[in-house]
Amino acid sequence: MLKVGARLKELRRLSGLTQLDIAHKMGIGQTALSRLEQRGDVHVSTLRKYVEALGAKLKIEVGFDKSSPLLLNLQGVFDVNHLDDNQLYLPIFEDEKFKSQRDVVLSIKPTYSEPILAGIKTVELRRRFPVSVPKGTLAYIYSTSPTRALTGVAEIQGVLKESVENIWLNFSETAHIKENDFFDYFSGVETGFVIQFQNARPFHRSLSLDELRSRFDFEPPQSFLYAKPLLREALKYESAALFN
Repeated sequence: MLKVGARLKELRRLSGLTQLDIAHKMGIGQTALSRLEQRGDVHVSTLRKYVEALGAKLKIEVGFDKSSPLLLNLQGVFDVNHLDDNQLYLPIFEDEKFKSQRDVVLSIKPTYSEPILAGIKTVELRRRFPVSVPKGTLAYIYSTSPTRALTGVAEIQGVLKESVENIWLNFSETAHIKENDFFDYFSGVETGFVIQFQNARPFHRSLSLDELRSRFDFEPPQSFLYAKPLLREALKYESAALFN
Protein backbone atom coordinates (compact mmCIF):
# COMPACT_ATOMS: atom_id res chain seq x y z
CA MET A 1 0.00 0.00 0.00
CA LEU A 2 1.33 3.43 -0.93
CA LYS A 3 2.27 5.35 2.20
CA VAL A 4 1.13 8.80 1.13
CA GLY A 5 1.80 10.33 4.53
CA ALA A 6 5.38 9.08 4.53
CA ARG A 7 5.94 10.56 1.07
CA LEU A 8 4.62 13.91 2.26
CA LYS A 9 6.90 13.79 5.29
CA GLU A 10 9.86 13.12 3.01
CA LEU A 11 8.94 16.08 0.80
CA ARG A 12 8.62 18.30 3.86
CA ARG A 13 12.07 17.33 5.10
CA LEU A 14 13.58 17.90 1.66
CA SER A 15 11.99 21.37 1.69
CA GLY A 16 13.63 22.15 5.04
CA LEU A 17 10.28 22.74 6.75
CA THR A 18 9.16 21.54 10.17
CA GLN A 19 5.84 20.01 11.11
CA LEU A 20 5.01 23.26 12.89
CA ASP A 21 5.71 25.23 9.67
CA ILE A 22 3.31 23.10 7.62
CA ALA A 23 0.68 22.90 10.35
CA HIS A 24 0.63 26.69 10.62
CA LYS A 25 0.19 27.12 6.85
CA MET A 26 -2.58 24.49 6.75
CA GLY A 27 -4.36 25.96 9.77
CA ILE A 28 -4.23 22.76 11.83
CA GLY A 29 -2.43 21.60 14.96
CA GLN A 30 0.97 19.93 14.95
CA THR A 31 -0.53 16.77 16.45
CA ALA A 32 -3.04 16.52 13.58
CA LEU A 33 -0.23 17.00 11.08
CA SER A 34 1.82 14.27 12.73
CA ARG A 35 -1.11 11.85 12.39
CA LEU A 36 -1.52 12.90 8.75
CA GLU A 37 2.10 12.02 7.99
CA GLN A 38 1.49 8.52 9.33
CA ARG A 39 -1.57 7.79 7.20
CA GLY A 40 -1.56 5.41 4.29
CA ASP A 41 -4.27 7.32 2.46
CA VAL A 42 -5.13 11.01 2.41
CA HIS A 43 -8.14 12.91 1.09
CA VAL A 44 -7.34 14.75 -2.14
CA SER A 45 -8.42 18.08 -0.62
CA THR A 46 -6.03 17.56 2.30
CA LEU A 47 -3.27 16.46 -0.05
CA ARG A 48 -3.66 19.66 -2.03
CA LYS A 49 -3.47 21.82 1.11
CA TYR A 50 -0.31 20.03 2.24
CA VAL A 51 1.35 20.39 -1.15
CA GLU A 52 0.41 24.07 -1.34
CA ALA A 53 1.89 24.57 2.14
CA LEU A 54 5.14 23.25 0.65
CA GLY A 55 4.92 26.03 -1.92
CA ALA A 56 3.97 23.68 -4.75
CA LYS A 57 0.88 22.88 -6.82
CA LEU A 58 -0.84 19.52 -6.90
CA LYS A 59 -1.49 17.99 -10.30
CA ILE A 60 -3.33 14.71 -10.83
CA GLU A 61 -3.43 13.34 -14.35
CA VAL A 62 -4.80 10.33 -16.15
CA GLY A 63 -2.84 8.82 -19.03
CA PHE A 64 -4.41 7.39 -22.19
CA ASP A 65 -2.37 5.37 -24.65
CA LYS A 66 -2.81 5.77 -28.40
CA SER A 67 -5.22 2.83 -28.67
CA SER A 68 -7.78 4.20 -26.21
CA PRO A 69 -11.18 5.28 -27.62
CA LEU A 70 -10.89 8.69 -25.95
CA LEU A 71 -7.58 9.42 -27.60
CA LEU A 72 -8.86 8.33 -31.00
CA ASN A 73 -11.73 10.80 -30.63
CA LEU A 74 -9.36 13.65 -29.77
CA GLN A 75 -6.72 13.18 -32.44
CA GLY A 76 -8.07 16.16 -34.36
CA VAL A 77 -7.65 18.45 -31.37
CA PHE A 78 -4.68 17.23 -29.29
CA ASP A 79 -1.16 16.91 -30.56
CA VAL A 80 -0.87 13.12 -30.32
CA ASN A 81 2.50 13.07 -32.09
CA HIS A 82 4.09 15.18 -29.37
CA LEU A 83 3.19 13.05 -26.36
CA ASP A 84 5.62 11.19 -24.12
CA ASP A 85 5.47 7.42 -24.55
CA ASN A 86 2.61 7.82 -27.03
CA GLN A 87 0.23 8.83 -24.26
CA LEU A 88 -2.11 11.72 -23.68
CA TYR A 89 -2.15 13.08 -20.12
CA LEU A 90 -5.20 15.05 -19.00
CA PRO A 91 -5.52 16.79 -15.60
CA ILE A 92 -8.45 15.71 -13.42
CA PHE A 93 -7.79 17.89 -10.39
CA GLU A 94 -7.68 21.45 -11.69
CA ASP A 95 -10.23 24.22 -11.89
CA GLU A 96 -9.74 24.78 -15.61
CA LYS A 97 -11.21 22.59 -18.30
CA PHE A 98 -9.01 20.42 -20.50
CA LYS A 99 -6.99 22.63 -22.78
CA SER A 100 -6.04 21.94 -26.33
CA GLN A 101 -2.42 21.04 -27.00
CA ARG A 102 -2.82 21.97 -30.66
CA ASP A 103 -2.52 25.70 -31.05
CA VAL A 104 -3.15 27.10 -34.52
CA VAL A 105 -1.51 29.57 -36.86
CA LEU A 106 -3.92 31.77 -38.81
CA SER A 107 -2.94 33.61 -41.98
CA ILE A 108 -4.69 36.98 -41.95
CA LYS A 109 -4.28 40.05 -44.13
CA PRO A 110 -2.72 42.99 -42.25
CA THR A 111 -5.84 45.07 -42.78
CA TYR A 112 -7.64 42.54 -40.55
CA SER A 113 -4.82 41.27 -38.30
CA GLU A 114 -3.88 44.73 -37.03
CA PRO A 115 -7.36 45.52 -35.61
CA ILE A 116 -7.46 42.00 -34.09
CA LEU A 117 -4.25 42.62 -32.17
CA ALA A 118 -5.48 46.07 -31.20
CA GLY A 119 -8.58 44.48 -29.64
CA ILE A 120 -10.93 46.19 -32.08
CA LYS A 121 -11.77 43.23 -34.32
CA THR A 122 -12.96 40.37 -32.10
CA VAL A 123 -13.90 37.75 -34.69
CA GLU A 124 -12.31 36.20 -37.77
CA LEU A 125 -14.43 34.69 -40.52
CA ARG A 126 -13.57 31.49 -42.40
CA ARG A 127 -15.15 29.32 -45.05
CA ARG A 128 -13.79 26.27 -43.21
CA PHE A 129 -12.56 25.78 -39.67
CA PRO A 130 -12.88 23.00 -37.05
CA VAL A 131 -15.68 23.75 -34.58
CA SER A 132 -14.14 21.24 -32.14
CA VAL A 133 -11.29 23.58 -31.21
CA PRO A 134 -11.59 24.02 -27.41
CA LYS A 135 -11.93 27.35 -25.68
CA GLY A 136 -8.52 28.70 -24.73
CA THR A 137 -6.71 27.39 -27.81
CA LEU A 138 -4.05 29.89 -28.85
CA ALA A 139 -4.25 31.36 -32.33
CA TYR A 140 -0.91 32.74 -33.52
CA ILE A 141 -1.51 35.50 -36.03
CA TYR A 142 0.56 35.39 -39.21
CA SER A 143 0.13 38.69 -41.04
CA THR A 144 0.40 38.11 -44.77
CA SER A 145 2.08 40.27 -47.43
CA PRO A 146 3.43 42.88 -47.21
CA THR A 147 4.10 42.21 -43.48
CA ARG A 148 4.96 38.49 -43.81
CA ALA A 149 5.54 37.87 -40.11
CA LEU A 150 4.08 36.28 -36.99
CA THR A 151 2.82 39.39 -35.26
CA GLY A 152 0.80 38.33 -32.20
CA VAL A 153 -1.51 35.89 -30.52
CA ALA A 154 -5.12 35.63 -29.37
CA GLU A 155 -7.15 33.07 -27.44
CA ILE A 156 -10.01 31.36 -29.22
CA GLN A 157 -13.14 31.89 -27.14
CA GLY A 158 -15.33 29.77 -29.40
CA VAL A 159 -16.08 28.73 -32.97
CA LEU A 160 -19.55 29.05 -34.47
CA LYS A 161 -20.93 27.55 -37.66
CA GLU A 162 -23.66 29.78 -39.07
CA SER A 163 -25.41 30.57 -42.31
CA VAL A 164 -23.71 33.26 -44.35
CA GLU A 165 -26.75 35.51 -43.90
CA ASN A 166 -26.67 35.17 -40.11
CA ILE A 167 -22.94 35.84 -40.02
CA TRP A 168 -23.41 39.08 -41.90
CA LEU A 169 -26.33 40.17 -39.70
CA ASN A 170 -24.69 39.30 -36.38
CA PHE A 171 -20.95 39.70 -36.91
CA SER A 172 -20.27 42.12 -39.74
CA GLU A 173 -19.43 44.99 -37.38
CA THR A 174 -17.13 43.01 -35.09
CA ALA A 175 -15.50 41.40 -38.16
CA HIS A 176 -14.71 44.87 -39.59
CA ILE A 177 -15.38 43.78 -43.16
CA LYS A 178 -17.09 45.60 -46.01
CA GLU A 179 -20.26 44.11 -47.46
CA ASN A 180 -18.84 43.50 -50.95
CA ASP A 181 -15.71 41.86 -49.54
CA PHE A 182 -17.81 39.70 -47.23
CA PHE A 183 -20.12 38.28 -49.88
CA ASP A 184 -17.27 37.87 -52.38
CA TYR A 185 -15.39 35.79 -49.81
CA PHE A 186 -18.38 33.57 -48.99
CA SER A 187 -19.50 33.25 -52.61
CA GLY A 188 -20.60 29.69 -53.42
CA VAL A 189 -21.15 28.49 -49.84
CA GLU A 190 -24.22 28.61 -47.61
CA THR A 191 -22.49 28.40 -44.24
CA GLY A 192 -19.34 29.79 -42.71
CA PHE A 193 -17.38 29.81 -39.46
CA VAL A 194 -16.93 32.56 -36.90
CA ILE A 195 -13.78 32.39 -34.76
CA GLN A 196 -14.31 34.43 -31.62
CA PHE A 197 -11.21 35.94 -29.99
CA GLN A 198 -10.31 37.18 -26.54
CA ASN A 199 -7.10 38.49 -24.95
CA ALA A 200 -5.52 39.39 -28.27
CA ARG A 201 -2.08 40.97 -27.97
CA PRO A 202 0.72 41.86 -30.37
CA PHE A 203 4.29 40.65 -30.12
CA HIS A 204 6.80 43.31 -29.16
CA ARG A 205 9.11 41.70 -31.71
CA SER A 206 7.48 40.13 -34.75
CA LEU A 207 8.97 36.93 -36.16
CA SER A 208 9.65 37.45 -39.84
CA LEU A 209 8.99 34.77 -42.42
CA ASP A 210 12.74 34.38 -42.99
CA GLU A 211 13.29 33.70 -39.29
CA LEU A 212 10.32 31.33 -39.14
CA ARG A 213 11.64 29.37 -42.11
CA SER A 214 15.19 29.11 -40.82
CA ARG A 215 14.30 28.20 -37.24
CA PHE A 216 11.11 26.18 -37.60
CA ASP A 217 10.88 25.08 -41.25
CA PHE A 218 7.70 27.17 -41.34
CA GLU A 219 5.63 27.90 -44.40
CA PRO A 220 2.63 30.21 -44.07
CA PRO A 221 -0.73 28.48 -44.52
CA GLN A 222 -3.37 29.50 -46.99
CA SER A 223 -5.92 29.62 -44.18
CA PHE A 224 -4.67 27.92 -40.99
CA LEU A 225 -2.46 25.12 -39.73
CA TYR A 226 -1.72 23.49 -36.41
CA ALA A 227 1.41 24.92 -34.82
CA LYS A 228 4.31 22.48 -34.85
CA PRO A 229 5.59 21.44 -31.40
CA LEU A 230 8.97 23.13 -31.95
CA LEU A 231 7.34 26.46 -32.81
CA ARG A 232 4.87 26.20 -29.96
CA GLU A 233 7.57 25.45 -27.39
CA ALA A 234 9.80 28.26 -28.69
CA LEU A 235 6.97 30.77 -28.44
CA LYS A 236 6.20 29.56 -24.94
CA TYR A 237 9.76 30.02 -23.69
CA GLU A 238 10.38 33.24 -25.60
CA SER A 239 7.08 34.82 -24.55
CA ALA A 240 8.74 37.21 -22.09
CA ALA A 241 10.93 38.70 -24.82
CA LEU A 242 8.09 38.76 -27.34
CA PHE A 243 5.64 40.59 -25.09
CA ASN A 244 7.90 42.95 -23.13
